[in-house]
This record gives sequence, C-alpha cells and structure tokens, in this order.
Amino acid sequence: MLGSAFDALPAQVQALHDTSGPHRWSGRAQVRRGTGLLSRLVAAVIGFPKAHTDVPVTVTFTPDRGIERWTRDFGGRRFTSWQRRGAGRNDALLVERFGLIEVALALVVADDRLMLVPRRWSCLGVPLPNALLPRGTTFETEVDGRFVFNVEIAALGVGLIVAYRGSLQPAG
Repeated sequence: MLGSAFDALPAQVQALHDTSGPHRWSGRAQVRRGTGLLSRLVAAVIGFPKAHTDVPVTVTFTPDRGIERWTRDFGGRRFTSWQRRGAGRNDALLVERFGLIEVALALVVADDRLMLVPRRWSCLGVPLPNALLPRGTTFETEVDGRFVFNVEIAALGVGLIVAYRGSLQPAG
C-alpha cells in the first residue's frame, strides 16, 4: 500500500509486514486501560488486554486472499483483527476490522515511523460520526534492532480505552 515509501521504513518494520505467508513475532509489552465504565465496557467487548506493566505478547499474522488476520496474545488474553486495503471511499487507506467495527487508517511514513492515523469508521458498513472516531498516537518503528509498537485508543466522551506499547522480534 505504501509503494516506494515502504522502502524508507526501518528493516524490522518491513520484516514484520512481510505478507508472503503466516508468521509470528513475540516480545514484551506494557498495557494501560481506561478506568471509566464506558471505556472498560468497550475494551472488554473488543477483547483488549488488561492493564499490565510487563506482559509477554505474541502476534500471529495470517494472510489470506488480500486480508491479513492479526491475532494478538497478551499473556493469554487474545484478540483478533482483520486488515485489508480499502476500496471506494476508503481507497488508499488500510481498513482494520474489530468485530462489527471497521476503522479506516491512513499510513504515514515520518521520522523512521509508520504512523497509523484514523480517518473514518463504520459499524456493519454504516458510517459513524467522525467526531466520535477513536484517536490516539499509534506508530511502529525500530529501536536497537527490534520492532517497536505504540498503540493508543481513546474516544471523545469515553477517554482512554487502551494503550499498549512494547517490542517484538521474529518468533522461533
């Protein structure tokens, strides 16, 4: 999706996004969760991991006919999303589906980081108001030869839903 901009990404970010076949990466992460009732409910419905200062994490990537399944395991707590190239109004965007919700993300390469910037969202294909679109600083990069991720998801009126950061390396 990034075309020639993909070549500007750090080597470990490029390696993680290899779609030639299934692969798995593992490492450690820190997880923060929102404390409000609504944020806890949203996080529980999606299956986001519970708060933890140091938890083992494994991510399994399974490409299949233009869709890639990401299965994340934070210390035994799993959640899955599906990613695909957007089409129509989401052309040039990455669309990630969590259950009934789809989020269209712009991929922006800046300062050795791959930034994932939410642009729009929908539920069962019905567009949802952008004013309520979950936001946060989400990026991937490389530090000391390791893939590093930072994911923050917060929403207006809800606050922080989940934030997790850590590093991964190829498993096995």
